Amino acid sequence: MAKPLDKAALAIRLTLLVLAVTTIYALLTMDDQGINILKAILDTLSNFKTIFFQPYSQHFTVWQAFCEIVITLGLAFLTTLFGGVIALFLGLMAAQNLSPKCLTNVIKSFVAFIRAVPTILWVLIFAVAAGLGSTAVVIGLTFHSVAYLTKAYSESFEDLDRSVIEALMATGANWWQIVFQAVIPSTATYLLSWTFLRFEINFANAVAMGAAAGAAGIGFDLFMAGEYYFNLHEVGLITYFILAFAIVLEMLATNMKSKLLKKA
Repeated sequence: MAKPLDKAALAIRLTLLVLAVTTIYALLTMDDQGINILKAILDTLSNFKTIFFQPYSQHFTVWQAFCEIVITLGLAFLTTLFGGVIALFLGLMAAQNLSPKCLTNVIKSFVAFIRAVPTILWVLIFAVAAGLGSTAVVIGLTFHSVAYLTKAYSESFEDLDRSVIEALMATGANWWQIVFQAVIPSTATYLLSWTFLRFEINFANAVAMGAAAGAAGIGFDLFMAGEYYFNLHEVGLITYFILAFAIVLEMLATNMKSKLLKKA
């Protein structure tokens, strides 16, 4: 005999049903207003064919695209580096097994607020003061990276065995000795893993910010190809460049992590 649905499951199913009915109604309404849904689907498939099977460039060379990718990587690297250094100290102060509870609560609440605001909004906020460009992108991405990595680092520190810290305290070790002799060496693999993950996120964000905030890099070329020239062939070529570098970054991160795990 089937169990009766609880309130949560019933609410989810009703929500999905409402969304499905609303979507069907919207599609039917658009068709009545003269929008040919079938034609729209065929045009979309045709655009995908142009983007992914007919990529070529008219406004930049392969070398120029490579240089723009390197600029985007530079933006991601700088923001990850700055964010990682700042987050390391904030993460130590936010860890409950290393700092007073009142301090950890303040820091965790502060970084939670920063994470709640999308990255692009932070970039645009800082663009008001610094102007559109790479400066606003670096500051905005760094700001969000600090909040993200502070949470990740602090949780890694909190997972450390409490007995290790207590043993060092019993021998008379001070706070800095505990941090550099036990906490960081024991969590180095996790810290690097989280840092690589954030670097990949910052690379994707740097691509988007190249268009949104007018920063240099491959993102700006993607914006120009899609919005200004409306050249889907160039969009496809740039997309393949971004995918290739993203795959390389993922392979490097995986290889580095496996080596660190073997050493550990």
